[in-house]
Amino acid sequence: MPTPTDNTSSTTERAPDVWPTLQATDAPALIDFLVDTVGFVRTAVYEDGGRVAHAELDWPEGGAIMLGSHDPQAASQGWCQKPGTFGAYVVTDHVDALYARLGAAGVKVIREIEDQPYGSREFAIEDPEGNKWSFGTYRGSPRRTP
Repeated sequence: MPTPTDNTSSTTERAPDVWPTLQATDAPALIDFLVDTVGFVRTAVYEDGGRVAHAELDWPEGGAIMLGSHDPQAASQGWCQKPGTFGAYVVTDHVDALYARLGAAGVKVIREIEDQPYGSREFAIEDPEGNKWSFGTYRGSPRRTP
């Protein structure tokens, strides 16, 4: 049974969500990058035999991702993602400050910050594993009610 390396002092139930997932060659280093440099919050990290079996990182403004160490043997179980093939769009109200902070930290910017015709202000980076992360103010189209 994996053991957690992070616990919070209090917990709250989550609403149902969609959890984007990715695998990493060096999951501990990617977690540190996403938490310490980008600004995700380390919610849970479970290790098993020296590898990250499961990690959850929350985005402070809403949403979260799951990740773990790449396990090629999981391909036989139908679930294996090659490291560096993930991409995500992350909504933030602080796009300019985040862009400045990540640029100052030497993060690889792959799309400069720019206002989009649909009203969003966005930029994109590449993480140390090669995954693509776009950050912007666009929150999606309003949901239609039945």
